[in-house]
Amino acid sequence: MSSMHKVNGNRLLLLQNGAAYFPQLCADIDACKSFIYLETYIFSADETGRQVSEALQRAARRDVVVRVLMDGFGSADFPPHWRTQLQESGVQVQWFRREISPFTWRRNRKRRLLRLHRKLVVLDGEVAFIGGINIIDDTKHNVAVPRFDFAVRVEGSVAGEIYAVMRSLWGAVSWANASGKRIERFMLGNGRRSALPNIAIYLRDNLRHRRDIERAYMKAIANAEREVVIANAYFLPGLSFRRTLMQAAERGVRVVLLLQGRVEYRLLHYATHALYAELLAAGIEIYEYQASYLHAKVAVVDGLWVTVGSSNIDPFSLLLAREANLVVSDAGFAAELRDRLFAAISQDALRINPAHWNRVGWCGHLLARLSYATVRMVIGVLGYGKSVD
Repeated sequence: MSSMHKVNGNRLLLLQNGAAYFPQLCADIDACKSFIYLETYIFSADETGRQVSEALQRAARRDVVVRVLMDGFGSADFPPHWRTQLQESGVQVQWFRREISPFTWRRNRKRRLLRLHRKLVVLDGEVAFIGGINIIDDTKHNVAVPRFDFAVRVEGSVAGEIYAVMRSLWGAVSWANASGKRIERFMLGNGRRSALPNIAIYLRDNLRHRRDIERAYMKAIANAEREVVIANAYFLPGLSFRRTLMQAAERGVRVVLLLQGRVEYRLLHYATHALYAELLAAGIEIYEYQASYLHAKVAVVDGLWVTVGSSNIDPFSLLLAREANLVVSDAGFAAELRDRLFAAISQDALRINPAHWNRVGWCGHLLARLSYATVRMVIGVLGYGKSVD
């Protein structure tokens, strides 16, 4: 059961998985009076998508301004008749970058990977949601246990800041779609952070704020005195990030990584394995989540610093996608998230120790190295090779 946490006048509610997230989201949509902005990477045409779509339509029919922005790749399969239903009820719908034709790959290979990966909702400028949960059923491939993920409901001044950045991006996409211009030429999205001391929003764009989220992680890890706990679905950090983790372990900080145990995207999954030897040698604890698919992008440092958001720790999230993370310094909020992470570790995760990793054999190690080399090659071809380090 989640507790309400008050941080600098904002009320925070930690939501784990869709079972907690979607009922709360739909209830807030039904209570909304003026406007709703929703951004998502995936809006799926499943039962969860239907429930959210119907809630948005109910809001639009009572004259609430409803604006939905979906990524053109992640939501490429969104059915046309669903869009028609939304629009007929008064919901405004746009896509972020629909240039996904294979015939444009050679000419636009770098730009077409610049995706909208944020998962944000704001209602009346007073309530907002931020995290890693897409609009999709959180069970897949006949896995009974839901995808392990988190979001935060924020009520207070930070919701107003989230509204400002969402409104800015909506306007920029509207301008780009109407003019046919490339969206990155418009100065949209920034590294906006709250002026409040203990709560902030970090936004990643492809202009002046490419590394803001990564730097927030690294600063917290570099200042850690006792413990770093990271749960991340796609974990493939660059050299600087890995060094920061290993240096923390070397000075006696307990460093715990909860990573993906099931194979979802083979290339990234096996590329991550290429990092295990050096991380284990530095004394870092690695656990692989087994119960279902891990989709979380969260961390807790020293039982005080917390981040919950959409950004994975891999080159595609850190260098290419638009992301949004909430960063909070609050012992109560941190304790709740930490407890949930260690419950997952103790109940649903397998510890990877050096002996276990050595038993993988030469084929497993070769696959890991080849996968890692392939990812590095792709990033290099895109012109981001130096940024990975």
